[in-house]
Amino acid sequence: MDVQAYLAERGSWVERQLDASVPAASEPPQALHAAMRHLLFPGGKRLRPVLALAAGEAVGAPSERVLAFAGAVELVHTYSLIHDDLPCMDDDAERRGRPSVHVAFGQATAVLAGDALLAAAFETLASDAAGLPADAVLAALRELAAAAGSRNLVGGQVDDLAFEPAGADAPYIESIHARKTGALITAAVVGGGRLGGADAGTLAGFRRFGEALGVAFQIRDDLLDAAEQGRCSLLRAVDPVRAEARADELLEHALRTLEALDERAEPLRELARYAVRRDR
Repeated sequence: MDVQAYLAERGSWVERQLDASVPAASEPPQALHAAMRHLLFPGGKRLRPVLALAAGEAVGAPSERVLAFAGAVELVHTYSLIHDDLPCMDDDAERRGRPSVHVAFGQATAVLAGDALLAAAFETLASDAAGLPADAVLAALRELAAAAGSRNLVGGQVDDLAFEPAGADAPYIESIHARKTGALITAAVVGGGRLGGADAGTLAGFRRFGEALGVAFQIRDDLLDAAEQGRCSLLRAVDPVRAEARADELLEHALRTLEALDERAEPLRELARYAVRRDR
């Protein structure tokens, strides 16, 4: 399959969902709503929400059943990027080829825009849940909330900020990657599967898939940013050859978790290969 075409098509569906989920920039307070949209449009690869759609498709569900959840995943992801870029955190002046939100709108508005996007994520899923099984919606909400919380994304960011390269080993670095990056990827796949009607065994496989893919994806980012060698990078503990091998090992593990699924899971497999092998 053409993974780029798949990403582009499903990504356009996500774009429409996001546009409907966030107030127009002209709606008061205009500065806040413009800041919320600043990083959301145009977005990045939309990998996380498209993984959610692919997980639903892998168990035979129409994409419409998972689309609101996919949008919620992207809203959480974008909120986290706005906050990560703040001067008190990673202090990045540019994101997705444009000024970071705090550069364009000021730090206070950037913080509030991130807060509002996080709230919008759960409003989106709750508002568009009509006709879906209540237990599946609640389970997907729980997955997303847990991924965004102190044990995962936020806690991973705390440990990233406190990270000291001296003496850090690969397992500890991977544990930060698993929380800061991997948890939301896992929630996207598991939540998409839940809303798609996956059984318990398939969901367990989806969880292992997401966990392995999330760390492998971040290792690939570490390799692509090798020249900068960010504060918490696997390259602080191993050389690039070993890091590449570790990413490939995790990818193969992720793919093995899907062996019991039929050709409907091929987009999920191809997205995983793309995520780990991009720009290689």
